[in-house]
Amino acid sequence: MEETISLKEIYETLKKRVLLIIALAVVALVASAIYSYGFLTPIYQSSTQLLVNQSREDGQFYTQSDLRTNMDLINTYNVIITSPRILEPVIEELGLERSYGALRNQITVGSERDSQVLFIRVEDPDPATAVAIANTTAAVFQEDIYEIMSVDNVSVLSSAELSPNPSPIRPNPNLNMAIALVVGLMAGVGIAFLLEFLDNTIKTEEQLETVLGIPALGSISSINEKDVGTKSLPTTRKTRTGRDSHGA
Repeated sequence: MEETISLKEIYETLKKRVLLIIALAVVALVASAIYSYGFLTPIYQSSTQLLVNQSREDGQFYTQSDLRTNMDLINTYNVIITSPRILEPVIEELGLERSYGALRNQITVGSERDSQVLFIRVEDPDPATAVAIANTTAAVFQEDIYEIMSVDNVSVLSSAELSPNPSPIRPNPNLNMAIALVVGLMAGVGIAFLLEFLDNTIKTEEQLETVLGIPALGSISSINEKDVGTKSLPTTRKTRTGRDSHGA
């Protein structure tokens, strides 16, 4: 016989395990807060923008071919900026105690919406270091690109600046705690239904009839001791002859 679960049974299950569900949600929330604030290192981000644009001293307008050439060079510049030729001088100039590979993983280079604007984005646990790396990388690249490709079409559009109150891009404790709260609630609900499923005790007449396949003929109700009155028993006394006589 196929079993069905009514909304009332779902409600009763959740009501019976509500303390378990709340406890798991609170534990998940507290654990997420402790992990986010106590164990995760804040990461700050800073970026510098470069403009790739060949100078025209003859006063002529840029042609479509010139613009396409500048945009095609951006893909090449993306590789050059993150190469040892650029980053190793950055490490030496700033006195960074990290390898080229570690610094390479901190830098992201790309173009702004297929334009001639190139960005250098740096992530670091120290916001001041992130600003210094972004600006130094842009300066070294602008200086060395002429020797590398014999072109002078890169200029700094905007430099990275350190804000008075920098905020990390990650972690986001509020988001982490919200996710942990939802996961805790879902886990609590799942465990509540699992415990209810594993509970094979018979609690109602309907369950008894379903298991045994026979109708129930009667039931024994629970009796509260407070509802049961104590009956007075007749007292007995002995006479002088030794026989018991009942007093009225």
